[in-house]
Amino acid sequence: MKIYESGENYLETILLLKKKSGYVRAVDVANELNFSKPSVSRALGILKNAGYVEIEPNGNILLTPLGEEKAGEIYERHRLIARFLVMTLGVTEDIASADACRIEHFLSSESFSKIREYVEKNG
Repeated sequence: MKIYESGENYLETILLLKKKSGYVRAVDVANELNFSKPSVSRALGILKNAGYVEIEPNGNILLTPLGEEKAGEIYERHRLIARFLVMTLGVTEDIASADACRIEHFLSSESFSKIREYVEKNG
């Protein structure tokens, strides 16, 4: 099943919240993304049906191996694109991170590969 930009944002958010606090609940995702709890619940249901997350009886959200892999890929794209914008264009880190969040979903594999090569070589 193809995952779209919003689903990728949810996965990345779940990954980062888990790294920060060790656990993730729907309310944490809603607060982080500034979305309503019903919207988050609906999105989590879609991600669960697609095999990206599991939700424990206590409400804890877990990334499945598939979800962990996808979230890691998205986060790597985000970090490298932001770093590239800072390094090459002098964009501030906050702006670079916000722009990377939008770019990461649409950038081709070829362009991302070139950005990765540049950042690894120069930075």
